[in-house]
Amino acid sequence: MRLPYSLIFLSAFLFFGLAQLCAQDKKDPLLSGQFDRVKVSEFADYLEKATNCQIYYDSTAFDSLRISVTFENMPLDAVLNRAFLNTKIKYAIDFEKHVFLSLDQELIVGLPEGFWDNSGIKAPQVNEEPPLISEFLVDVDKSPAVASSANKVYTIGNRTATFKKGNVTLAGYIKEANSGEPVIGASVYIESPRIGVSTNQSGYYSISLPAGRHVLNIRFIGMRDASRIINLYSDGKLDIEVINQVRSLNEVKISAEKIANIRNTQMGVEKLSMATIKQIPTVFGEPDILRVILTLPGVKSVGEASTGFNVRGGGTDQNLILYNDATIYNPSHLFGFFSAFNSDAIKDIELYKSSIPAKFGGRISSVLDVHSREGNNKKFAGTAGIGLLTSRINLEGPIIKDRTSFMVGARTTYSDWLLKELPAKSGYRNSKAAFSDIDMHLHHKFDDQNSLAITGYLSSDRFNLNSDTVYRYFNTNASLKWKHIFNNKFNGSISTGIDRYEYKVNSEDNVVNAYKMGFDINQSNIKTDFTYYVNSKHTLDFGASGIYYRLHPGSFVPASGESLVSPDVLDPEQALETAIYLGDRFEITPALSLNVGIRYSMFNSLGPASTYTYADGLPKNEFNITDSVAYKKGDVVKTYGGPEYRVSARYTFTSDFSVKLAYNTLRQYIHMLSNTTAIAPTDIWKLSDLNIKPQEGKQVSLGLYKNLKSNTIETSMEVYYKWLNNYLDYKSGATLILNHHIEQDVINTQGKAYGLELMIKKTAGRLNGWVSYTYSRTFLKMDDPTAIQLVNDGAYYPANYDKPHDFTVVGNFKASHRFSVSANVTYSTGRPITLPVGKYYYGGSERLLYSDRNQYRIPDYFRTDLSINIDGNHKVHQWIHSSWTLGVYNLTGRHNPYSTYFTTEQGAVKGYQLSIFASAIPFINYNLRF
Repeated sequence: MRLPYSLIFLSAFLFFGLAQLCAQDKKDPLLSGQFDRVKVSEFADYLEKATNCQIYYDSTAFDSLRISVTFENMPLDAVLNRAFLNTKIKYAIDFEKHVFLSLDQELIVGLPEGFWDNSGIKAPQVNEEPPLISEFLVDVDKSPAVASSANKVYTIGNRTATFKKGNVTLAGYIKEANSGEPVIGASVYIESPRIGVSTNQSGYYSISLPAGRHVLNIRFIGMRDASRIINLYSDGKLDIEVINQVRSLNEVKISAEKIANIRNTQMGVEKLSMATIKQIPTVFGEPDILRVILTLPGVKSVGEASTGFNVRGGGTDQNLILYNDATIYNPSHLFGFFSAFNSDAIKDIELYKSSIPAKFGGRISSVLDVHSREGNNKKFAGTAGIGLLTSRINLEGPIIKDRTSFMVGARTTYSDWLLKELPAKSGYRNSKAAFSDIDMHLHHKFDDQNSLAITGYLSSDRFNLNSDTVYRYFNTNASLKWKHIFNNKFNGSISTGIDRYEYKVNSEDNVVNAYKMGFDINQSNIKTDFTYYVNSKHTLDFGASGIYYRLHPGSFVPASGESLVSPDVLDPEQALETAIYLGDRFEITPALSLNVGIRYSMFNSLGPASTYTYADGLPKNEFNITDSVAYKKGDVVKTYGGPEYRVSARYTFTSDFSVKLAYNTLRQYIHMLSNTTAIAPTDIWKLSDLNIKPQEGKQVSLGLYKNLKSNTIETSMEVYYKWLNNYLDYKSGATLILNHHIEQDVINTQGKAYGLELMIKKTAGRLNGWVSYTYSRTFLKMDDPTAIQLVNDGAYYPANYDKPHDFTVVGNFKASHRFSVSANVTYSTGRPITLPVGKYYYGGSERLLYSDRNQYRIPDYFRTDLSINIDGNHKVHQWIHSSWTLGVYNLTGRHNPYSTYFTTEQGAVKGYQLSIFASAIPFINYNLRF
């Protein structure tokens, strides 16, 4: 009886094999369509006519179900995968293109791989699982094609009769199917045993798994959940494409991404996608990264018209702002009303308030890491927007499909019309203001191991405030980054670039007094970052970096040969900052994980330079100079440095509750000198030198994290305490601009900051958003015994940006697929000020007596913003998709004070407050996508 059974099985095997060869000879048609809540029978009829396939299902069981799906130029299996994802409907396709549908029950229409060994007898399998769906065998090692379908079993490594024992490493890229963009931070995992990793900034993952058959799951917010069936024999690679998610209005999405806040060891990290940022209303309606950051707990601003931000008690200069590894010194446009980042060019952002990775350094408060998109390497696309004050355009597409892509974006403004509408009595009716910026990005993939990215950024601002004085400032950044994959466990990158920030002030109407004033900072940098995946529980990060600074601290020169202005030029400054780092992320037990790192930084102040030395224990002034030393070019004037420690730990009590603890130490070798509380165009930067010490910061923080309602509601509580050393404050009457010896007008202060941050975030459903509350205090003190006059008698005083209470509500309600409403409500304590509290006579004249520094506060701040987002139709074959954003900024028209000032009028002291937006500001934007 053995022979007939063998013949039957052999006949069946040959039948399926021949059917597969025939199916491969026929090119599957690509399908496009849009369906909104249609019956399964209608959807099946369309597919049968479009593909000549036959679809089998129980019509009575499927009668009440509806299908909503949109697809363009996709094969049949991809259409079915998209249509039935996150539903109870299961499907299978046999080799003759027969489609079978069922509810909840998995379907098998072919023999599993390895059913026959070389001798014709079924071989035993290790970790064998039956195929979940129809099986199209793909040997990834022999086929470089991207794993884009869930209806195939992908063979990884050298196929053998049995799976070997032990772990092997699988690596690859997760990318968006429509654009080829990498998916950053996607969760890649298997359920049993529970092993998972996240993709890095390149969308790359490396995971160590037991050899055998697995279902590899890929989860990321905004993307459809994906899975790939793999037979893992030995080390190999698997690139995976995922599809953007078009969610139903009442959908509740539960995935591994939802527990990232519970399982990550890092704390104080906020990650926002551009989809989230574009929902939040901002002034003049244009999506603004930095405005959205201000809605997060622990992030504050001194007021409106300020793009600078303060994080957990730090100054605005203590934030490292990176754009594709390039340093942005002034992130604002148009008096701070707009940020320097074009939202259409940005992919996502990460803000590190605590648990700062060891690869970052140079600032003691926070790191804002902004990443641009690489550009669509599949097809040409673009976006554009027109608003009341600005317009923007962004173009992208492939130069060589799937290998080389470009992206270029530009913005400009036409704000002069608004300034001309100001009342004549305001004194600013004849003012002018304009800005522009350009983003450029080129990405090329040489092969599976090597890629190169080139980024350029240019921004320019120009304005004059009802006078002949013209202010201009510029950002210029260029970077080049090469990424290399050495093997599945080891990859790295090397990047280099130049960064420049400068401002210019010109006054030329009066020829005799015409002048030009300027400042610029230039830096050249090189950086290497490497990652070694020891195993799924242990990852090493290490690298090195170097920055060469060149500053021109200030110049004041005649504008022409006819000007009588005396030139005044400060000596240039040079310095070299270097660092090496090592980080280790490892899981001790499933509940306990650690992330430890050490960074050793060194700063060398370089010549040529001429410096003063001062008598020990005495104030730094011209009377206490003991020597003047001249240094030649390349000489080391002063060296600072030391280790910086980064430690964080996470303990998971349950799958939805964890506790985290973190400790950081940081150093900052560059200081911003400003007479304002926010970033201003005329701010200058000063390098540490013989007399200016680097700033130092330490922070300890503790956090509790709990998810509710199937991980759709995230709650967190974080407390922190921070120590600040050598923060620069200024003596009364200090001169900051064109000061040849600034050390005589600045004082070193010590500081402390502490606070509590609460946040509740709803991430799914029609209504989503977050509510945050922050209680924080920041105090400084100057008790240097060498100072002539102590501030507040050497006691602590509130920093200019100390605002104890901050409460924010951000909500988005999606009424339909085309209409949504967004609101932003914020309240905060007014910032500190110093007020005149009395009068006295001295030297025969009346003088004002002021309170202790920052003893009083301006009125509290409250603002409500509302916007409505209207999308055009979602027809797939429409070339241009449009949308409208309209709303009101400061809906209640509250006169929120930005600052206060005092004048003497007819012998009386009168106080005034300045409000930037003293009324409701309507806005409207028209957006295009093609």
